[in-house]
Amino acid sequence: MTVVMCSILLVIFFAVMIGVGFYTRKHATDVNGFVLGGRSVGPWLTAFAFGTSYFSAVIFVGYAGQFGWKYGLASTWAGLGNAFIGSLLAWNILGRRTRIMTQKLDAKTMPDFFGKRFDSTALKVAASVIVFIFLIPYTASLYNGLSSLFGLVFDLPYWVVIAVMAVLTGVYVIFGGYMATAINDFIQGIIMLFGICAVIGAVISDNGGLLKATQTLSAVPAEGWTGGAFTSFFGPDPLALLFVVILTSLGTWGLPQMVGKFYAIKSEKDIHKGTVISTIFAIIVAGGCYFLGGFGRLYADKIKYNEATGAPLFDTIIPSMLSTLSPILIAIVIVLVLSASMSTLSSLVLTSSSTFTLDVIKPSMKKEMTDKKQVFIMRIFIVFFILVSAVIAIFKDANPQVTFIAQMMGVSWGALAGAFLAPFLYGLYWKGITKASVAVCYVWGCAMAVIQLIVTLGKVDISGWGTFLSYIFKSSINSGVIAMVGGLIIVPIVSLFTKKPEKKVVDNMFSCFEEKVEVAKKQALD
Repeated sequence: MTVVMCSILLVIFFAVMIGVGFYTRKHATDVNGFVLGGRSVGPWLTAFAFGTSYFSAVIFVGYAGQFGWKYGLASTWAGLGNAFIGSLLAWNILGRRTRIMTQKLDAKTMPDFFGKRFDSTALKVAASVIVFIFLIPYTASLYNGLSSLFGLVFDLPYWVVIAVMAVLTGVYVIFGGYMATAINDFIQGIIMLFGICAVIGAVISDNGGLLKATQTLSAVPAEGWTGGAFTSFFGPDPLALLFVVILTSLGTWGLPQMVGKFYAIKSEKDIHKGTVISTIFAIIVAGGCYFLGGFGRLYADKIKYNEATGAPLFDTIIPSMLSTLSPILIAIVIVLVLSASMSTLSSLVLTSSSTFTLDVIKPSMKKEMTDKKQVFIMRIFIVFFILVSAVIAIFKDANPQVTFIAQMMGVSWGALAGAFLAPFLYGLYWKGITKASVAVCYVWGCAMAVIQLIVTLGKVDISGWGTFLSYIFKSSINSGVIAMVGGLIIVPIVSLFTKKPEKKVVDNMFSCFEEKVEVAKKQALD
């Protein structure tokens, strides 16, 4: 029965995704349409595109299981942080100014923005290289958790699941570009909203209701606690939880696939609506995922453990929680996680292909490239990026002893956010930021990621580095947060002591914010 239900829902889901790709192909005939949807995407599509790019199977299966196990119900703070810092504040602080300045500069990607904002081809190319290096392993991580979920129903090899997801995502992105991605993100977002609510209700009901489940969880012991650790307000390790909240919330401000959504907003009123929609979406999906993961320890007898260390395999926690649900709910969950993964995958490969084509390939060509040729090259690179990410995921699963890939995935988020967050944020608000400070921030973010990678692989003993440094490089979460916060400090300091940009040029860029527009009185009084 479960196999039949899942098969029916998956066939319908795949048919809709491909249908949208064909339907939107008329919007993808030029670069502006293929990459930005003609800068005419409404609030619902933009908000859902932002949310579904934010939350993938990594959140639902990996992070929810891992952080729910470590911090209990307090892990819900990560979801709320994602909603109010990663969505609400991001839209309010970045949304409008990103839309205005990127249109003024005619910037279509984040590296393109850096190149034009700071009048530096070197910064643009360097940013493109960073995106290329760190976005591919991040893309490969999206397949994590799919095998364990599909294993609940289908007896399929992992590579088949990856191949199906990769091919179907590639089809609709190649045909419809950004508009196909946005519409499919909306559909996938609806599935995620209803799916997570249904799953939470079912899991809590399976444990005797919210009160009974919470009471049982409160009795689970933790180091230094006799009970109540996993139902306490801030959990057993508040500082570590704070680092999780900062990385997963503030980090989105520097991720090219996230801020790229603001480039395509249609109008001012759409920003207001999009802010509300995106925040509510994040509260339900992210808050719901982490809240669900908080009950993971109730399934300690069902999950799998590392035979060598005895540590729980976090990717098995959520699937274990779902294994006792009804066939229809399991089918919904599989479609939910597939939706989350495909939406993020489509956003990442579109970002990677457009960045590499517009910021590396196009400038290196001696002859002027037509829009048609640029779109064609982007489509080729979409195939390339999807293929590479799928091969990496399959290779990693077949060779678990190769730890480099897994750790590379872990540091990708911190590297991108550490390198880009500060230059992008200051670039929108401050005229005094310099080229040198942006370059230093690039080096800082990438250096932190590389050091973390070396440490995690066991190549360096950090026990003699002191308490502070040892704590920073204890995990990629901690080092990622320091990379971001450090960048916010480094950029203004370096800018104060390095060559200032030409005042006339910068004033012209910022003049776009002072242009007069007419609005209705409900938006502004006389």
